[in-house]
Amino acid sequence: MNPSYGIILWVVIGAIAGWVASMIMKTNGKQGVLMDIVVGVVGAVLGGFITRTLFHDSTANNGLFASFGVALLGSVILIGVLRAVTGGRGRPLAH
Repeated sequence: MNPSYGIILWVVIGAIAGWVASMIMKTNGKQGVLMDIVVGVVGAVLGGFITRTLFHDSTANNGLFASFGVALLGSVILIGVLRAVTGGRGRPLAH
């Protein structure tokens, strides 16, 4: 696969994971598409770190759906941590 397709796929998976996580955590109205992408990509990195640490997972083992699940898990955790740090007030994820 062309490396540029991998980056594009990573951003697309991150955007969808960030969007779904924002709906799960009820922050969808407070953040736009750009923040969904940022939350999803950062969440994917966070989720990857967590799964590698706890389960000794390798990115080579993950298919498309597993990668999405890891990104979604990390995104939900990221939104939860940001909400806890800000006390859930205002627009913590607004751009």
